Amino acid sequence: MAELTVRRATVADAAAIARVHVAAWREAYAGRMPDEFLAGLDEDTRAQGWTTILERGETDAFVAESDGDVVGWATAGAGRDEHAPRPRELEGIYLLASAYGSGAGQRLLDAAIADSPAYLWVMDGNPRAEAFYRRNGFTRDGETSAHTIGTTLIPIVRMTR
Repeated sequence: MAELTVRRATVADAAAIARVHVAAWREAYAGRMPDEFLAGLDEDTRAQGWTTILERGETDAFVAESDGDVVGWATAGAGRDEHAPRPRELEGIYLLASAYGSGAGQRLLDAAIADSPAYLWVMDGNPRAEAFYRRNGFTRDGETSAHTIGTTLIPIVRMTR
């Protein structure tokens, strides 16, 4: 059995986080986001972005490692919404599909927000993610929004606890 650890991310993790970011989006959003968009995701560009995020330290970032390889990440902070419903936002949490069921997602969530009152945005129609959040006390609060990816409108819903 692989050894799973979760720790605070450092700038040295930027490339590994970017690799997971791209792969996890392709795995989780296939058929939900435009194929051209997912195919065009670039690890080098994401790594540059992650380097900036981690250097600034404006968000709490964590990685999950399985036998030393990054298999997931999570970020949380004070909230990016003007009228945030809770003091903490789970900004993102992604795992490689190979890490589903390993406990990495739970450990990342616990590291990022523990049992604090928090909120998050999740793609509407993503039952696996929504079930995970419901198990952790989150419920839809009625707020919705959308992101435009290419020419596709991606509906998102807010969950709070």
